[in-house]
Order: sequence, then C-alpha cells, then structure tokens
Amino acid sequence: MEPSSSGSSSAAMMMPRVIRVLSSALQRVASSNDDAPDRGGRISVFHGLSRPSISVQSYLERIFRYANCSPCCFVVAYVYLDRFAVCQPSLPINSLNVHRLLITSVMVAAKFMDDLYYNNAYYAKVGGISTTEMNFLEVDFLFGLSFHLNVTPNTFNTYCSHLQREVLLVESPINLGVPLKPHFGFSEDHDQSTAHQKQLAV
Repeated sequence: MEPSSSGSSSAAMMMPRVIRVLSSALQRVASSNDDAPDRGGRISVFHGLSRPSISVQSYLERIFRYANCSPCCFVVAYVYLDRFAVCQPSLPINSLNVHRLLITSVMVAAKFMDDLYYNNAYYAKVGGISTTEMNFLEVDFLFGLSFHLNVTPNTFNTYCSHLQREVLLVESPINLGVPLKPHFGFSEDHDQSTAHQKQLAV
C-alpha cells in the first residue's frame, strides 16, 4: 500500500532536475566504489544483504513523490551525505547502502529545513523499511555526522553550483572535454582539510 500524497492529483508530476542530477551522481559514486579494489569498507546498519532492485533514480523519485519535502531538502541531503562520507571514511557509499543513506539523509534534511514534515513511520513506509530500522538509521546517521546539521548559505550555494555543472553530464549528448567528477567533497566554511576534498569523488 502506497503512502498517501497531497500532490497525487497530478499523475504526470514533473520531477525537479535535482532528483535526476543527484541520482546520476550518486549512482556513479556507488558504482565506482563497488568496483574499487580493497576499499575495506565496514558493514553498517545502512548495508543491505543484496542490491535493491529499484534504481537510485526511481528511489529518489519515490521519496520526492511521497515525502512532499521541499526541493532544497535534496540539496541539503547531498551536503549531509558528503559530510557523512568525510566523517566515516570506512563507510564509502556503494550499491548496498546508498538507498538507506538516501532515505535517512532526506528525512533528516526535511526535519531540519521544513516547517512541516512526516514522522519516521511514514518515511519508513516510503523507504520500504520498518519503523524500527528507520529509527536506528536516523540515530546512526546523526552520530555519524556528529550532529553537524547546519548548512550555511555559502555551502548550500556551492553544492547547488556543483549540481548545475553535473547537468552537463546528464543532459549533454557529447563529451565536453574532461569529464566532471561527482565530487561531493567541497571545502565548507568550517573545514578546509584535504580529506574533505575527495571522500565521494569517483
């Protein structure tokens, strides 16, 4: 049974570009980490036993369709995923954990950014997991971020700019020189460390 959506009246709802662009970047990162030898990543609560049959893009579209959170939440979720990867280098994003990381990061972003948001039980239903698991994922994610949830306008604009450049990879029919990497590792206002420049880069 699908969660109800206040926007369900428009059956052919246009997904915002950020969904397609973000899913493309995440899919490339996950695939790259799947193929990388000796990543040594540890197993976490975010890992599934096998790759989900639903694609990253379809999963993000599902979250967008039913969660009714603002598009900016997906940019903030992108920031959180980057921070998580920097803080937890032994947990690279891959095909076994990307879906749970996505539903968790979007839920946390919605709670931080939006005045109105659904509870954990609803997000669990959207994400296809149990409420208990959703609660565990949220706690692990918050501790993994060291509860660093604030996103400055500067940081937000930096990630928006990267997503705009990512559009070239998604929409351009030709290769425009050196391929853009889905970097995820920008220097934020609070951190200029080298580690923050490469954690999710392909």
